[in-house]
Amino acid sequence: QVQLVESGGGLVQAGGSLRLSCAASGRTLSNYVMGWFRQAPGKEREFVAAIRWSSGIIYLADSVKDRFTISRDNAKNTMYLQMNSLKAEDTAVYYCAADSRITRSTIRDLVEYDYWGQGTQVTVSS
Repeated sequence: QVQLVESGGGLVQAGGSLRLSCAASGRTLSNYVMGWFRQAPGKEREFVAAIRWSSGIIYLADSVKDRFTISRDNAKNTMYLQMNSLKAEDTAVYYCAADSRITRSTIRDLVEYDYWGQGTQVTVSS
């Protein structure tokens, strides 16, 4: 079992920045992929970013690749999502997720992730 706890959400003006954190516990993460997904009101949950823990290779959705970045701190077992130049359309609940069986072809598929955090709200005012 992997426990995931997100933090760092809040209200920010358009053009501003936020950094989300996802603290993981329960398992060694070396074989895991960890990801960020988001769900806006009335919309399906969508992929935002992911990182392969062992190599640090990152994957970003096209909609955020020029504004967001994902990173991890091995010592703290924590993943981050740095969000810059935020837009109103970035408003959503952001979830972190993890799984040890993710491949490059499935990294954007939320159904492939077994472990999820409770989510943190990000609201961008225009």
